[in-house]
Amino acid sequence: MGAWVAALLSLCSLLHGRVAAQMSLEDCCTNGQGHGVDKQECASLPLISESTNCRIAQEQCCMAALEDTSCTQGINMAKDEGDCKSLLSGSSCETKTARMCCECCLLGRALQDQKLSCHLGLPVSHQCGQVSHACCLDGAPQNLNNTPPATDTEKKQDDESDEQCRAAGKCSQRCLGNGTCGCLKGYKLKPDGHSCEDINECLLGSYNCRAGERCINTVGSYRCQRVVSCGTGYELTESNICKDVDECETGTHNCGPELECQNTQGSFRCRPRVRCGSGFIQDALGSCIDINECLSQTAPCPSGQLCINTVGSYTCQRNTVNCGRGYHLNEDGTRCVDVDECQGPDAACGGHGCINQLGSYRCECRAGYAFNSISRSCDDINECRHYPGRLCAHKCENTVGSFQCSCTPGFKLASDGRNCDDVNECESSPCSQECANVYGSYQCYCRRGYQLSDVDGVVCEDIDECALPTGGHICSYRCHNTPGSFHCTCPELGYSLAPNGRNCQDIDECVTGTHSCSVTESCFNIQGGFRCLSFECPTNYRRSGEASRPRVERSDIIRCVKSCQPNDISCILDPVHSVSHTVISMATFRDFSKPEEIVFLRTMQPASFSMGVPDIVFDILEGNEHNYFDIIKRYEHGMTVGVVRQVKPIIGPLHVVLKLAMNYVTSGVVSHRNIVNVHVFVSEFWF
Repeated sequence: MGAWVAALLSLCSLLHGRVAAQMSLEDCCTNGQGHGVDKQECASLPLISESTNCRIAQEQCCMAALEDTSCTQGINMAKDEGDCKSLLSGSSCETKTARMCCECCLLGRALQDQKLSCHLGLPVSHQCGQVSHACCLDGAPQNLNNTPPATDTEKKQDDESDEQCRAAGKCSQRCLGNGTCGCLKGYKLKPDGHSCEDINECLLGSYNCRAGERCINTVGSYRCQRVVSCGTGYELTESNICKDVDECETGTHNCGPELECQNTQGSFRCRPRVRCGSGFIQDALGSCIDINECLSQTAPCPSGQLCINTVGSYTCQRNTVNCGRGYHLNEDGTRCVDVDECQGPDAACGGHGCINQLGSYRCECRAGYAFNSISRSCDDINECRHYPGRLCAHKCENTVGSFQCSCTPGFKLASDGRNCDDVNECESSPCSQECANVYGSYQCYCRRGYQLSDVDGVVCEDIDECALPTGGHICSYRCHNTPGSFHCTCPELGYSLAPNGRNCQDIDECVTGTHSCSVTESCFNIQGGFRCLSFECPTNYRRSGEASRPRVERSDIIRCVKSCQPNDISCILDPVHSVSHTVISMATFRDFSKPEEIVFLRTMQPASFSMGVPDIVFDILEGNEHNYFDIIKRYEHGMTVGVVRQVKPIIGPLHVVLKLAMNYVTSGVVSHRNIVNVHVFVSEFWF
C-alpha cells in the first residue's frame, strides 16, 4: 500500500506540475493518513491547502489508511477465529474490504496447510494475492526473503557480486549467485524471480509496537504511531513516547508572584516563597496569618489565669472576681450575693406577679400571657397561632392578652362570637334579573337571550345573536336582533319564512296561481319567482308527445322531431333529427369547490365499441360564452350518458340557454344529430 501511495504522489506531480509552495504532497498525504487512523473516517477532512492536488493526495491517502485498517482487521479475524462469518452481513466499504482480506487470508492458510506453493494461481485482485501470499508465508516470518543469514566475509563477497549482478541488470536489489536474486530487509522476491516488492509487516503481524501504538506500513519497513493521546501535562516526542511537560520551565503555570512553581509528573504545584515563623499559619496565597493560641490550644494557661492572644503569641493574666448575671459583689468586694430583681425600681415583670430566685427571678403572668425565660418577661400569647382552626370558624386576629374572630365576605359573625353564618345577598336584589344564593356568596343568572356582563357579573346584557360567529348561518337571508331574541326575514318577492322561523322557502307561483302567464304560455317555477315560457317547433319539425301544458316541471322535455316534405331535399339532408327544450332552476352555490352535475343526456343506444356502431359525441354549441359549463361523456349501466357540469361559480340572477348537441358519428362523419336546448335559471340567493 505504501508503494501505491508513492506512485500516486509521483503521478500527481507529473500531471499537475507543481503544488502549493506552503504544503508538499507528502505533507498532504501524511495529514490524510493521520486523519484516517485517528478518526476512522474521511468525510470531515480539514482544509489544509487551497491546492486541488493536495486535496486529492489527502483524500486518497486517508482512504488508503482506512483500507489498511479494515484489511488488518479481516486478516486478524482469519488468524484468530478461522472464519469470516461475522463480516457477511455488513454492506459498508470498510466491511467489504475486511471480508475480502479475511477470505483471501483463509486461502493463503489453505495453501500452507496443503503444503502447496504460496503463489495463488487464481485470477484474483492484486491485493487479494498479496494478502494470500503473506498469510501463507506467516509460518516463517523471520525469513520472508528466502535468504539464509550471511557471515561478514560472505556479506563482503555478496556486495561485490551484487554490484556485478546489478550491473548486468538481472536482479533489482541483490544477486545471490548461481543466477539467484534476493531482496533487502523489508522486501520479498516477486514471482518473476528478479524484482522485489515491499513486505507489509503490519499485515503479517511481524512488528513489535507497544500497547497503545498502531502499526503503519512504510516502504521497506514500518513505524509505530501512538493511538491514544498522552493526556494533560504530557507531550508526544518524536520517538512516540509521552514525556512530562515542565510547566515551570515553559511558563505555562498560573502561580502568583508570591508563589514559586514546583513541577510534578503531569502537573505542577505552587509553593510559598516565604516561610512563616512560629505563631503564624500560611494561607493558600502565601500570606502569614496569626494563630489564636487561646482558641486553638487546650488550656494554654494554668488554672486561675486568663489567656490573652497577641500577634504571633499569647499571654496569661490572673483572674479577677467577676460575678455572673443575677449576682453582684458584696460591700467588701470579696464574694457574690443574689440580686432581688423583684424589689428593683424597674418593675422586672411589668405589672405581672414576680417571684425572686437565686441568681434570677420568675414572673407569674396573667391570662393571655406566657413567661419568656430568655427575656425574663411576660409575652403576649398569640392564641391564633397556638390554636389554629380551633378558636374561630373563619379568621382569627390576635389582640394583647386575647383574640378576636371575624368572617370572610358573604358571612356574618354568629352570636357566640366565634362561628360564622351565611348571608343571603339576594334579599338586597344585587342582580339585574335572576339571583341565586350560594353558601358564602351569590350567583347572578340571565334569562334566555341575555348574558352576564364581563365587567361586573351582575348586569344582564342582550345577546346579539346576529353578531355571533355563527350569526351568518342562523338565518337563511337576514337576521334582525331584538332584546333577548332575534327574528329572520326573507326577500320580499318569491320567498316565505319556513315554519322553523329561520329558513326561506320558495313560493311556487305556478301552483298557487299567483303567476301572470297567458293561456298560450307555460308557467315554470324558479327559485324566488317564475317564468312564462312558450316553446315553438322550428320549420319542418312537429311537436312529439303531449301538447303544451299550463305548467312545466323541471323534468319535462318538449321534443320536436323532423317532419320533411317529400320533395324537400335540404330538409332530408339536414343531420338534425330532433330539437328538444328542457328547463332547470338552480340556486347560487354558497360554497362552490368542485364541479356540480346539473343535466344528464341519456341516449337510447347501448354503449358499444365495435366497428360500424356509431359513436356518440356530446358538444355545447351555444350559450357558454363565459365557460361556466362543460360536458363530459361516461357510461352508466351499459348506456352512454352526457353530463353537463357547472365548473365555475355563478352569481345569480342569471338566465342562459345552453344549446347541446348529441352527434352520432360513424367513421369520422356525423350521421345524424339531436339538439337539446337547456334553459338554465340561476337564482340570486343560495336558498
